Amino acid sequence: MARPDQKLLDELRQLRDQINHHSRLYYVEDNPSISDAEYDRLFDRLLQIEKQYPQLVTPDSPSQRVGATPSKKFEPLPHRIPMLSLQKVTSFEEFIEFDRRVKEGLETTEEVEYITEPKLDGLAVELVYENGMLVRGSTRGDGVTGENITPNLRTIRSIPLRLSDSCSSKYPLLEVRGEVIMRRPDFERLNEALIAQNQAPLANTRNGAAGSLRQLNPSVTASRPLIFYAYGISDTDLEGLDRQSAAVDLLRKEGFRINDRTRLVRGSGQVEERFKALAGDRERLDYEIDGMVVKVDRFDSQIMLGQISRAPRWAVAWKFAAEQAETVLEDVIFSVGRTGVITPVARLKPVRVSGVTVSNASLHNEDELRRLDARIGDTVIVQRAGDVIPEVVDIVPGKRPGEATQVVFPSKCPSCGTKIVRPEGEAAHRCLNMACPAQLEGRLIHFAAKGGLDIDGLGDKLARQLIKANLVKDPSDLFYLEKDQLLPLDLMADKKASNLIEAINRSRQTELPKVIYALGVVGVGEAAARLLAEHFVSFEKLEKTSLDELTHIDGIGPVIAANIFEYFRNEGNRVMLDRMRRGGLALPNYQRTGGTGVLGGKTFVITGTLSKPRNHFKNLIEQEGGKVAGSVSAKTDYLLAGVDAGSKLDKAKKLGIAIIDEDQFKQLLA
Repeated sequence: MARPDQKLLDELRQLRDQINHHSRLYYVEDNPSISDAEYDRLFDRLLQIEKQYPQLVTPDSPSQRVGATPSKKFEPLPHRIPMLSLQKVTSFEEFIEFDRRVKEGLETTEEVEYITEPKLDGLAVELVYENGMLVRGSTRGDGVTGENITPNLRTIRSIPLRLSDSCSSKYPLLEVRGEVIMRRPDFERLNEALIAQNQAPLANTRNGAAGSLRQLNPSVTASRPLIFYAYGISDTDLEGLDRQSAAVDLLRKEGFRINDRTRLVRGSGQVEERFKALAGDRERLDYEIDGMVVKVDRFDSQIMLGQISRAPRWAVAWKFAAEQAETVLEDVIFSVGRTGVITPVARLKPVRVSGVTVSNASLHNEDELRRLDARIGDTVIVQRAGDVIPEVVDIVPGKRPGEATQVVFPSKCPSCGTKIVRPEGEAAHRCLNMACPAQLEGRLIHFAAKGGLDIDGLGDKLARQLIKANLVKDPSDLFYLEKDQLLPLDLMADKKASNLIEAINRSRQTELPKVIYALGVVGVGEAAARLLAEHFVSFEKLEKTSLDELTHIDGIGPVIAANIFEYFRNEGNRVMLDRMRRGGLALPNYQRTGGTGVLGGKTFVITGTLSKPRNHFKNLIEQEGGKVAGSVSAKTDYLLAGVDAGSKLDKAKKLGIAIIDEDQFKQLLA
């Protein structure tokens, strides 16, 4: 292989520096200083040299953005620190309540400093830099584990492949978080190109960004007009970075694009002013936003406030009022969910709402249907609740045609014909027949979903076929299916049948939170399933728990606790669970991180000012098997108290909780 001389090596270094410089001017600062033709000339020369000397290609070379070998699937990639979702508010009154809780948690009456930024409508991702090099990138996923899309993220030109030497030496590990979006004009041009190629157009800019990032072939992603906006980092205990605003400044200096409407403000009044300004600018922006994110600026305050389930107590998404549109109600059908709830669904003349074409919308329940007095043929007002779920919110009485017909709520289940009931105190009607095909279909799909047992290939069409062929009466039957039973089903070739059996076999070995979620207990989502797994550790203990113990688990409310308790008391469910065990479903104990440490099973609360950020002590506690709670209760084992400890110290004294300082904490660790 030919060896390059020093002159060529110098040219190569200069080319990369020039291309990176001009890429930043174009893709980050929107201020190009050379023509596209000149940029292409530089890039072509780079490719020419690297083709001649492939040994000179480095991971951070600009040439590595053009795409890599297509992937067959995306591998799961756990986040070192979970990517939390956000609680939502929709009015100033609700934000005032959030602000009050923040002040109460911080034990202060002073105005809090917040950082505000547009809530971009794209796909949240995490970038991991080790020693300054971009080594991994993933989607948010469920917040705990995302999808590894590193080759695709490398193609986005507003993402630096390498950080400065000063940054990488100071922060050998830096996890950057942000949003990948597609601008409206770029989205429209892309759709025009897709239509010209006889391909289906994309639904909206968010789907455009998400779909482009999740292409198996990175070259396709490289051809899409994607932009990355950084909004923060995962760590809150890095030297010299004690605030969200400081982290944002660092990212800006390192070449990341930061949204120009990001502001540091003080107090709820200034937050409201920023929200109004952003709402006024919304239609003039060339990208989609659906609200404003508000975060407590100080990292030590964030640590003090902590989190609930999957959401931080120190941040909130203030959503815009839902966009509305008028259309015609063409029909009402009644769907049956996996829990037996009967929901009226409006069939609408298709209409665009918040950038999405809507043809179906929820009417919620019989009370809402009667309140609206919605009739077939009415002109109705539709909005997307939280800019996501379409719902009918009103009718336009003056546009009612003479032939408009009333909607009759059914007295029997549309799926199985069983008489439906409305339990006392509930707004919903339910079908109580556990063998109802529609409920069984919903339970099967939920059981096999990614958050459950993740049985690849088991979707709604196959679920209906399995039920219709009488092969599956409840999810436990899946573990007894044989390939020969599947072959007579529609469109079920030999390979597809083999793949399904293999997927079911793989699902037998899973994690405890996934099993709990898969059962489909009403109200138990992925976050609650993880809380239950952490609390009980074994499935057997969860099965035998009392209602009183369930109601005392932080994050599990009384209604969900009652649902869990009743689920395991139900004879039919117990029979199904026994069949799952005999069918080979493993029910492993939950593996707590650091659960065998010297603080195993102990609950700590941290208060006051300590020598290091609270996250430092929180990590030490969790590494040694302990748990950190946000408030003092009878379950607290230790209060780690620093200077100026407030009401938590008083409460701990009243409850007789052990109060320790840093020196005593170090003795515990030793």
